[in-house]
Amino acid sequence: MDLSWYYLKGILTLAGITMIPVLGLALLTGFTGLFSFGNAAFMSIGAYTTAFMMVNLKMPFILSVIVGGIIASLGALVIGKFTLKLKGDYFCIATLGFGEAFRLILDNFEALGGARGWAGLPLKTNLTTVIIFDIIAIIVMANIVRSRHGRNMIAVREEELASQVIGINVFKTKMMSFVISAFYGGIGGGLLASYLGFLQPKMFALTKSTELTIIVIFGGLGSITGGVLGSLVLVILPELLRSFANWRLVIYGVVVVFIMIARPEGLIGGKEITFKGIYKLFKKIARKNKKDLRTTKEGGM
Repeated sequence: MDLSWYYLKGILTLAGITMIPVLGLALLTGFTGLFSFGNAAFMSIGAYTTAFMMVNLKMPFILSVIVGGIIASLGALVIGKFTLKLKGDYFCIATLGFGEAFRLILDNFEALGGARGWAGLPLKTNLTTVIIFDIIAIIVMANIVRSRHGRNMIAVREEELASQVIGINVFKTKMMSFVISAFYGGIGGGLLASYLGFLQPKMFALTKSTELTIIVIFGGLGSITGGVLGSLVLVILPELLRSFANWRLVIYGVVVVFIMIARPEGLIGGKEITFKGIYKLFKKIARKNKKDLRTTKEGGM
């Protein structure tokens, strides 16, 4: 396997693009407790909107991606009014149905390429752009989680009835989480469209929503860091196993199952890795090494 910089850059770019909708789903599933299988549909809304803005309306790339995210969040606002009052599995099934229905609409919408796909899109997404979007997405998500709205989402996840009793508007809280999650999905879809230069409805099938959910659970529910690490590991791992040809997806599946059995709480398990925590860790290691060195010198004397 050729591990040239061009190849590695491509893998890292895809991992960074995947990270954004994963962060959105982490808020919805990990912090609010709503399982959704419709996030691929919001990615497709963002992707096709971005492509339409750039190709048909000649809008700048960054603005097109942001508009794609906004349109996806507006779609979530409409869908959420009809689905967020459903409980548990019913909400999950409703979002699954929405995702598949929207994919079928795209399959039959010839103006956007239909089932054949839409080729020749401008290639604007690169690793630098993705890293900037990732940093902004992580910072914004961290501030949302630490805000009053984020605490309300966690309260709804833990006990919905008790949250309602203490004055939290449960429906509004769920809606906010759903809309933000869709916005992140739309941004990810827009970046993906401009990276691949090609769109096809089957790219946003149920398997894509399932992949995003697996990454969130794998990284750790209720953890932004888990979403980041999960995206990096589960996007890069299949590429590292590419030399195993047909067996690589089998090995990938075995690794995921093993991790979920060994650590059912995920890689991070609801914890966060912060710069302050990393600094304290290095400081602790340095202090320990200094102490060991002093002990060794005293022993030598």
